[in-house]
Amino acid sequence: MKTLVIVAHPDIETSVINKAWLAELRKYPELYTVHELYNVYPDWQIDVAQEQKLIEAHEKIVLQFPVFWFSSPPLLKKWLDDVLTYGWAYGSGSGYKMQNRKVALAVTAGIKEQDYSSTGRYKYSLDEILLPFEITTNYVNATYGSYYAFYGTESASDVTAEQVNNNEVARSVVEYRSFIAALD
Repeated sequence: MKTLVIVAHPDIETSVINKAWLAELRKYPELYTVHELYNVYPDWQIDVAQEQKLIEAHEKIVLQFPVFWFSSPPLLKKWLDDVLTYGWAYGSGSGYKMQNRKVALAVTAGIKEQDYSSTGRYKYSLDEILLPFEITTNYVNATYGSYYAFYGTESASDVTAEQVNNNEVARSVVEYRSFIAALD
């Protein structure tokens, strides 16, 4: 079964890493369904029923986004709030549609990996910062598949494809696809 990759990047055209990841995934439409929230919902009016059907058609879900203010971009948060409803994702009745699905994250973290540590710049690890996603996944009876992270593009608005080491980008593309494949 294909993997649903839900992309929440408010300005994908200026992204180096997220855009490279998407270009790679789109080469394999038989393996991945790429779903870009900011393109599909520019008005932020989420079609909950359609999103739930999309999830139901996939066993593996990857939430791909840049870390924004130590969380996700706001449209992804709204998507989680709107789509993971009581009675569908959790709760009584048929509220277990997320059960037995794997949910993982693919994030661009912006700063150097060592800055995400108890002794680093932000005093917290990326594991700690992304913990709400793991808790949410567990709450809806899905299986958390951890995360894949690319570090070190902090001044994203000033970074061009030429400035990011092409070898690092290429390596991350291969590692990201391997990460998704290992979710089985």
